[in-house]
Amino acid sequence: MTASTNEVDSTLLLRGLRRHFKWILACSVAVAAIMYLLADAKPRIYQAQASLLAANVSLGNTSVDTAIIKAPPLPEGAIGQALISSSVMEPLIKAILASATINPAEKTRLRDTLRMELRTRSSSTVTLNSQVDPYGNGIYTVSARARNAQVSRDLANLAASALLTWDRNRALTSVRRAQAGYKAQLTQIDDQLSRQSTGIDRQTLIARRATIVGNLSQVSMMEDSVAGVLSPLADAQVPLAPVSPRPLRDAILGGIGALLIATLLSLGVTALDRTVRNEEDLLALGIPTLATVPRMRQRELIMMGLVRAARQAGLYEAIGFLRVNLLSALPQVAHPVVMISSTGPGEGKSSITAALADGVATSGKRVLILDADLRRGTQREVWKKYDESDRWRPLTGTGGVRTAHEALLNPDNVEVLEVEPNVDMLPAGSGIQDSLGVINQADFDRALALWRVKYDLVLIDSAPLLALADGLIIGKHADAVLLVTEYGRTNMQGVKSAIRRAEWAGLNLIGLVINKANAREESNYGYGYTYQARDGVVASR
Repeated sequence: MTASTNEVDSTLLLRGLRRHFKWILACSVAVAAIMYLLADAKPRIYQAQASLLAANVSLGNTSVDTAIIKAPPLPEGAIGQALISSSVMEPLIKAILASATINPAEKTRLRDTLRMELRTRSSSTVTLNSQVDPYGNGIYTVSARARNAQVSRDLANLAASALLTWDRNRALTSVRRAQAGYKAQLTQIDDQLSRQSTGIDRQTLIARRATIVGNLSQVSMMEDSVAGVLSPLADAQVPLAPVSPRPLRDAILGGIGALLIATLLSLGVTALDRTVRNEEDLLALGIPTLATVPRMRQRELIMMGLVRAARQAGLYEAIGFLRVNLLSALPQVAHPVVMISSTGPGEGKSSITAALADGVATSGKRVLILDADLRRGTQREVWKKYDESDRWRPLTGTGGVRTAHEALLNPDNVEVLEVEPNVDMLPAGSGIQDSLGVINQADFDRALALWRVKYDLVLIDSAPLLALADGLIIGKHADAVLLVTEYGRTNMQGVKSAIRRAEWAGLNLIGLVINKANAREESNYGYGYTYQARDGVVASR
């Protein structure tokens, strides 16, 4: 039994999803709406792209014999690192501040943003994508984001220009290094000439100096012909639509995410929820469920009282099932005595007792209700809402007592309250602390023998089995015991504990009742439906 009740099968999880479906859907829709509004409130971001061609091939040495001085080849990832370095970012920021087409507010924002990204060594305003082969030849795409379409174009072009300038400066570095070398040689030769006035060596130095001056002149003239690895391929154009935010996309993703999270939470709650929900939850206990009684609406209870409200379609049919199943379980017992209890307070045992008495009475049978919950009896209040008038009549003797605890001590002189035709009730009276003492003193067998012969059914409303020991003693004198559980509240462990106590006490526990069930959920499982008569009155089920 323990293994069966601890299992969480797919049917249980599906029931949980059905039960929480409205909340899951509402949560998903609410998150989607919030995500849409939040995204729609964000500033529009536009993205433009400029393309650069990379020819990562060296055309020769950095020498005067070379027509074009090529920058050294770039290792993989070098351009991406250069983009987030001060060598590119600082010139880019200066170019932005000097631009005549970017408004001052956007200049300030871009400056602050780029400097922050420079400090963190990560860039989202200007990014670089590459499509190059293993040798570094291919296309680099410079993407720039701004809050204005024209500004995004200008920023992309300025960033591409900054990269080209950085790449060309690498080639210029080689030229300037060569210039510095030639100048150092000239300085050395001039120094030697100043010390040597005549001779062949002086003529050699003069010839060598002339050669170096010529080379230096050629190198200086080739500054304009240096080339980097990168070259312009395509300028950025003004984008037609923003790339972010995307309210619809964000709403869909947020709604799907909320749907998944809410579904997982529902499954988790369902898996951890070990409360009574339907008959299948109680199957492993080995005791039949005689009825599932739907919850009554508060408005009906206030306007009509419990008994009249119980006559409404759903509850009336459920009580009808309970009546038939109960009497069918006791076919050989004349004038049966049935005790109705629960695991804990507030699960509706008194309501079930009153509704069952009313249902049996409508079939012409006489019913006595004995409110044996001597500490917290509620039958008087239940029926008082139904009928304010008091109609006392003698049960045994004359001028007898009118409370259950007095009647149990003096069963020969008792008066009962007629709460409706065919239904009499013996209220508990004022709550007493020592209820167990009264029950131990009472002669239940004699009392019930005197009273039951005058009724077709005696219903005993007793204290909860897990709260007091009263019900365990009273139940020994009853022909059968019903245990009421509350939908979504009564814990399965509590039900098992109550059943164990009843078995240890020797009670004849014949069935369980699920009270305050969700009628809509039960109908979804196929357990609840109505069979309408032609005049619109519920006739059967």
